[in-house]
Amino acid sequence: MTRPADVAPGAEEERDAPSHGIRGLPAPAVAVIDGDGTVLAWADGARQLLGHRAEDVVGRPAARLLASRQEGTEGEGGSCLPPRAHDPAWRERTGEHEHRPRAVVDVRHRDGRILRVQLEVSALTGADGERCWLLAATDMPDGDARRKAGEPAVRALLDRSPLLVAVWDTRLRCVWLNQASRRTVGLPPGGRPELLREALRGFDLAAVEPVMRGVLASGEPVTGHEARWVSPGGGRGADREVVFSSTLIRLERADGTPLGLCTISTDVTQRWTRERMALLSRATRCVGTTLDVMTTAQELTDLAVPSLADYATVDLAESVPLGGEPLERMRPGDSGIPVFRRGGLASIHEGAPESAFARGEPVFVPPGSPFLYVLHHRESHLEPVMDTASGSWLAGDPKRARIIRETGMHSVMMVPLMARGTILGIAVFVRTENVAPFSRDDLLLAEELAVHAALSLDNARRYTRERAAALALQQSLLPGELSGGNAVELGWRYLPSDRHEGVGGDWLDAIHLPGGRIALVVGDVIGHGINAAATMGRLRTAVLTLAALDQPPAELLAHLDEVATHLTDEAARPGDPAPPIVGATCIYAVYDPATRVCSFARAGHPPPLLVSPDGQVTTPDTPAGTLIGMGLGSFESVEVELPEGSLIVLFTDGLIETRNTDIDAGLDRLATALGRAPSELDDLCSQVITEMATTSKPEDDIALLVARTRVVGPTMNTPEPRSGT
Repeated sequence: MTRPADVAPGAEEERDAPSHGIRGLPAPAVAVIDGDGTVLAWADGARQLLGHRAEDVVGRPAARLLASRQEGTEGEGGSCLPPRAHDPAWRERTGEHEHRPRAVVDVRHRDGRILRVQLEVSALTGADGERCWLLAATDMPDGDARRKAGEPAVRALLDRSPLLVAVWDTRLRCVWLNQASRRTVGLPPGGRPELLREALRGFDLAAVEPVMRGVLASGEPVTGHEARWVSPGGGRGADREVVFSSTLIRLERADGTPLGLCTISTDVTQRWTRERMALLSRATRCVGTTLDVMTTAQELTDLAVPSLADYATVDLAESVPLGGEPLERMRPGDSGIPVFRRGGLASIHEGAPESAFARGEPVFVPPGSPFLYVLHHRESHLEPVMDTASGSWLAGDPKRARIIRETGMHSVMMVPLMARGTILGIAVFVRTENVAPFSRDDLLLAEELAVHAALSLDNARRYTRERAAALALQQSLLPGELSGGNAVELGWRYLPSDRHEGVGGDWLDAIHLPGGRIALVVGDVIGHGINAAATMGRLRTAVLTLAALDQPPAELLAHLDEVATHLTDEAARPGDPAPPIVGATCIYAVYDPATRVCSFARAGHPPPLLVSPDGQVTTPDTPAGTLIGMGLGSFESVEVELPEGSLIVLFTDGLIETRNTDIDAGLDRLATALGRAPSELDDLCSQVITEMATTSKPEDDIALLVARTRVVGPTMNTPEPRSGT
């Protein structure tokens, strides 16, 4: 019902202008009168029907609008209200009834025309307890209807309309439903009050009632409020669910005293279902796009805001390691104890003023809070209207309570994030600007989103844990620092490929041999991941052991091939038709600074490159050999005499080969890069990697070892072979 002040004095008559309608449909033609027949409220739909403006009618007797069957007289058929509300005897007769049957009366239009309308009367109880009456009017056509006044009236406009109209008193009791509303909830026309009460139990009152009371208190209409109704069982509405989108308008006297509410709704069940399904579909595409827990947590909050909530967070438990000091070792803070780390955060407001903790920071919660309940009981928590009273859990967290008041948080859901029996954290959804409280249906949607996000988080957690273990293993197996001693000056780089979890089987080494010589080794195990890293460690250890025997390069590779073949036999399982093969490529070089001779042998590995002191790049003719692990043992050593200051360049195929280029083209590019290399070996390695890596993330692991030769006299010391670590 519109307030009289809503119509400006002197406003021009706009017969077809809708007010508080939905999708362009006209507003209901309703009015409210008191027990004395004085008009208390006049809806814009009534103005459209009769032409009278609110300021011309409110506060005056409704009987002035009546016309008798004989124009200008007031006789038997001229009763303005069915029955006459201005008649004390009628008030006495109808005082016990909440709803009056329909009646047909003649009323006077503002332009003088006489209109026959059908009225339906329902009782309202105002805030002061005084009984008032709601009138719903519909124009009746002339002609046959006028000639057949005794026949049943045509259906009222409100009953013909697809709009679902309901009237509620100040106690939020439904006092009237139009026929469209009755059909929707499965009530027969003129059904008994107990049937109406039973049908209305299907509403989620926790979500609806706060909004209705808010409109009653403030007088401000609310539009687009969604509410879900579930049939309570039995009757024609059994096993049905309907979602309404409603406009709520306060009915009030001229002095502003509330009389009740009018709700005008449409059935948006299909649209609502499509939107929910679309959100779940987006979750499958947008949440879990990476194997990073922080990214996955942020993706969930970004999805939820603003589609479901105005503010959302994902707080991760200690079971999801994010680095930093363990939470159990941290001291309590002013806001409670550290329980989570914030993984995701999103808000409709810039800067997220609702959040007391930034992403990555520990989240402190007070004892007895719903955060701990959800974490420990693994059950969701729904507060359609947040309890911010002095005795609530917020009493132990004044900072969070202040933020809630300042940002207008009024409804909250907390959902556990669980996967494979592990609690990973909780997702929190809050509404601030959206006045509608969360409903149980919203909670079901949030739980569906949480299930998908939790699985993605668990996958990311497991990946992070396994990757950390593999990297730790790999780092423990690779040399920390390489030293060339008096034989060579060394520079090197190891660059893992992100495409394979950053863990591979490439390795490099510098091993000191008797007589001041040094062995240079670069190898590449077939495959990636933790298994390749473990195999790399075993082969590197085998090379160190074989180097102690001071064997020529070809002989050492032959023994390494035997070791790899033995590892393959160990890895085979009974009945396995295709046992795993421990395969690798390797190049082994021994440089003697006394003779300036370097001996090379390779096993399926890219050839070495030699750079003379004047910048000439050559490739020594070294037989390729077979892969380590094949058991063929076909290798050959080649000796090359090098000038002092020459560069020996060893590398894996990740440096020169990509999906778009072959090895020969890669070797040419590498030779060009080495031809203009700087003198400092560390700078040389950096420049070569920059020029050869065609993408920011290499497709394969890269190992590069560069040695600048030195010349020394024969030494009498013969130390035991050792790695350059």
